[in-house]
Formats: sequence, structure tokens, C-alpha cells
Amino acid sequence: MIRKISSYIGEFKRDSIITPIFVALEAIMETIIPLLMALIIDNGVGKGNIKYVCIVGTIMLMVSFVSLTCGALSGKYAAKASTGFARNLRRAMYYNIQNFSFSNIDKYSTAGLITRLTTDITNVQNAFQMIIRMLVRAPFMLIFAMAMSFYINAKLALVFLGAIVFLGIILYIIMTRVHPYFMEVFKKYDDLNASVQENLTAIRTVKAYVREEHEKSKFYKASETLYKYFIRAEKLIIINAPAMQFAVYTCILLLSWLGAKMIVSKSMTTGELMSLFTYTVNILMSLMIISMVFVMVIMAKSSAERIVEVLNEKSDLANPENPICKVKDGSILFNKVGFSYSKNMDNLVLENVSLKINSGETIGIIGGTGSGKSTLVQLIPRLYDTTCGTVEVGGVDVRKYDIETLRDEVSMVLQKNVLFSGTIKQNLRWGNKNASDKEIVAACREAQADEFIEKFPDKYDTFIEEGGSNVSGGQKQRLCIARALLKKPKILILDDSTSAVDTKTDALIRKAFVEEIPDTTKIIIAQRISSVQDADRIIVLNDGKIDGFGTHEELLKTNDIYHEVYESQVKGDDDDNGSK
Repeated sequence: MIRKISSYIGEFKRDSIITPIFVALEAIMETIIPLLMALIIDNGVGKGNIKYVCIVGTIMLMVSFVSLTCGALSGKYAAKASTGFARNLRRAMYYNIQNFSFSNIDKYSTAGLITRLTTDITNVQNAFQMIIRMLVRAPFMLIFAMAMSFYINAKLALVFLGAIVFLGIILYIIMTRVHPYFMEVFKKYDDLNASVQENLTAIRTVKAYVREEHEKSKFYKASETLYKYFIRAEKLIIINAPAMQFAVYTCILLLSWLGAKMIVSKSMTTGELMSLFTYTVNILMSLMIISMVFVMVIMAKSSAERIVEVLNEKSDLANPENPICKVKDGSILFNKVGFSYSKNMDNLVLENVSLKINSGETIGIIGGTGSGKSTLVQLIPRLYDTTCGTVEVGGVDVRKYDIETLRDEVSMVLQKNVLFSGTIKQNLRWGNKNASDKEIVAACREAQADEFIEKFPDKYDTFIEEGGSNVSGGQKQRLCIARALLKKPKILILDDSTSAVDTKTDALIRKAFVEEIPDTTKIIIAQRISSVQDADRIIVLNDGKIDGFGTHEELLKTNDIYHEVYESQVKGDDDDNGSK
């Protein structure tokens, strides 16, 4: 894990090396200052030698200035190294997530990935900065202060060894006990973020159903759980502070008692005792810093494990050795296809699906909720791989294509229509970044989106808010269809993408498909019979299996499910018209 994480230091290795050098110089300078102070007291003030006081005092000022300069430079390079390291980590994680297949994404929650990209990386960044600065400074200070203490008086310096052993035991206990709690803490962070994300995404629904109190209760529960885990972890961490204070005061009392005896017996000078007191603070502060850094490292270790988990995740969809980079046409063949999200043959979502679709055909798909309609079409652009059987596009197994080439030739308008913040033009150019204004207008005409776009004051330069919150559901669907058409694909898939538009607009969109893109294979998933009855053929899916495949007229005669849906919808329409 450490090797994996540290590889992202990258171009900031120089800053990461320079920082400890300046930190070491700062620590050396600071340990020299108490020795100079002792010389001033014993040889200057004690003997009334003002000249000696001025000379050593000047040296002391110079040493202090060098220490200050080294401290400032170490801070500068540590900040640069840690923020650069965090940037590289965040970029690597984000880029790797972009390569995930749908099945990879299904393993992580959106909130979990956001926590890893934000909170977890911040924890690792802070720990890294502490390691290259404080975790270098503290041991250097500890070693030099101990060396100077033994140089001044070896017997008294033994007091510090006892304190180090005592604090080392306390630190070990904290480290071993607190790590599991922090692992749970970050999982609870995911739950908290998920609660917030869900609430903000569906805020209109929350307000429409007056469920604010329910959402507050959910957030409170997630927040309270996080609080309780933090309390458990903090209860262990706070042991560090009283243990440190106990060691500091014990050392001061022992030094005062034993040092006073030595001064009386003239085996030690007052200046030496004063400098030892300074070294006492240096040594014990160094131990405190080390313990604080280790606590931070424990937190960062939990975060680093979560980060590495994402970095090591490899997409289960990969290009073959010599991928095919051209799709001949829009023909599709399903050959004994079975699919399971869990890769378990005993839990198939699609089972033994075999069908052939000719290039340029318009195919309707109808079926109940959970019948596998969306799953079926997601296998065509290889958003998932089949569990068994094969899917062919243009006469070639989709697994033999270059993934980008295949997906460029298959346009999908998913069930959940997504628009990004930006102008209408910018959103549409997701389909083709080089599309001209003329091509954009033409695609919008085909999708029946031009009529409402022209009514906006800024027309195609109208700004779309995040998630398309300033356009209606039907307008959003038509913009997404126009975006898909701009790709000029060989296969166009509409996954229940006209559910929010009226039947007249739906019919106009289908008419435009027939007239404008006759050579494109069109697959239309719909709940309304009227949306698919003019298709060349219609697939009826039931519980992951093909229950019927034929024209509207054929299915009315031979397929009970299709006939039942048709009757219920036609009767419903007749009742509505009668009541009017």
C-alpha cells in the first residue's frame, strides 16, 4: 500500500527531500540555543563578563535566524509537496474511475467515491505533510536534545529514557486500538454523504411530499452514528495528552530535585540545569509531536486503504490485443445470451436470449418493470459483458471491438436523462464536439426540441442549470435525443426516453427517425404501445426471457402479454375520451 501511494509523489520528490533537510537544520539550530544560553549564564552572567555575553548572544541570534529561515523554507516545500501529492492522487483516482465499467461502479456508492476523493485524500495529504516535516523534526530534536543532555549530565539524562519507554507503551496501545474505529468512521462518512446527496438530488420530491422532517431524521441518525464512532476513537486518543503531561511534570520534578542536589554538591552548574530544563521541554514536546503524527497516520492509514482500493480497481471491460476499429453496419445478433449482475449463473437477469436485428430496422421493446429491457440494450455498446453467450454488432463480437469505436457508433439515451451545467450548445456537443451550429439545429428539429429552444431569449446559448433543473422533463428528454442524434450513430437506443413527451410529439420524433435516419438501427424501449406499434418488429420481454418477437399485428394475435397491454391501454384511452 505504501509503495502504491508513494508512487504518486511524482514530480514533487525534490520538494519532499528538501523539506526534511531544512527541518533537520532547524532542529540542530534549536538544540544549540540552550547550550549557548548555559554558557552565557555560567561564563558571562555568573562571572560578570559582559563582552562574553555580547559575543555568545550575537552567535545565539544568528543561530536563531538560521533556525527561523530553515523553518520557513521547510514549511514552504512541505506545503508544495503535500498539496502536489494530493493533486496527483486525486487525479489518478478520478481518471481511474472514468475507466470503470458499470459493474465496477456498482461496487461503490457515489457518496463513497466522493468521500474518497475529498476527505480521504485530505487525510493522506495532512499526514504526508506531517511525516516529511514534523516526523522528521521531532526525532531529530529528540536525538539532538538527548545527546546534549547526556553531554551535560549523563546521570540526569537517564530520567528521559524512562519517560520515552512509558510514552512508547501508551502510543502503541493507542495505535493498535484506534485503527478499527477509524475504518468504521470513514464508512459512516459514506453513509452521511449518501444521505445529503440523496436529499439534495430529490429536494423537489421531498418538498412535494412534505418529508423534510423524515429527511432531517435520516440525516440526524447518520450524523449521530458518525459522532458516536468518533467519540470512541477520541476516547482512546485523548489518553495521549494526560500521559504526556504526567511524563513532563515527572521529569521536571525529578530534574529539579536531583539537579538541586548536584548544584549543592557542586557537581553541576546552574546554567547546565537551566539548559536541561529547556531540553526537557524539547524532548517531551518531540514525543508529543511524534504521538500526534502517529494518530494522524492511523487516520490516514484507514483513508489510504480506501484510496488504494479504488486505484487498484481495474475495469473488467478491456480492449482485446488487436481491437477492430470499424463497425460495418448496425446489425445486431444476440446468441444464447445470459446475464447476471453478480456473475452468478443461478441468478440470471437475462436468460437464453437469441434474436437477430437487421441494420436499419426499427425495433420496439416492451415488458413489465424488471423484465430486463434496459439490461438487454446495455449489452449492445458493451456497458456490461454477457455472463454467457455472445452479442454481435456489424457481424463481430462486441468484445473484439475497440470499446471507444463501438460506443461511438451506438448512441444511448438512458432512462435517467442527464444534462450538465452549461449552454444548450455545450450540452449538445457532448454528442459531437465538432458539430456545427447547422448540425445542432438539424438534430434539434429531428428531436422536436427546436420549437421550445427558439422561444428562449438566448435560444441555443441558453444556460442549463446543473441537472437541467430549469427545463421540463419532456424538454430534457428531447435535448438528450438531439445530443444522441448528433453522433450520427449506426445504432440508436432510446430507453423509455419519450415517456415525458406527449403522444403527438412522440409520433413526430418517430416520423423524423424514419425520414432522416433510415439506415440507423433504432431500438425503442417504451411503456406505451403507441410508441412501438409502428416499429418493424417488437420484442416482448417477460422475466428476462423473450416472450414474443414480431410485428404489432402478429403479436396481437399470438402474444397474450402484448394483447393484454394493448387492450388495457386502448380501453384506458377510450374511457378517457368518453369521459371528456
